[in-house]
Amino acid sequence: MSISPFLRSPFTDVTGGMISHQLLGRCQLEEARYMECLEAYGLERGKVKCSHLFGDFHECQTLTKQFKRFIAMRNERDKQIAEGKLKGDNKYLSPRVDSF
Repeated sequence: MSISPFLRSPFTDVTGGMISHQLLGRCQLEEARYMECLEAYGLERGKVKCSHLFGDFHECQTLTKQFKRFIAMRNERDKQIAEGKLKGDNKYLSPRVDSF
């Protein structure tokens, strides 16, 4: 894994800006911790020693665990509706949750 461009030229230096979450991202703290760890250990050792920080940063970016938890809760609610445990107004949640 390399973060340097494949072809190094003055054009890639001008146009190849680094993408980060430091300005408007919600993952500022996680990214800063991960980058500080990589700077402390170097890229090769840092990939191993900072893998837990990368996992936190990746989860903050993609929200995969949160989405899987939401889908599991929705499936459980649909199962309870199919079994007849939830009836009437109890089977509906707020519009924000149902329209996700």
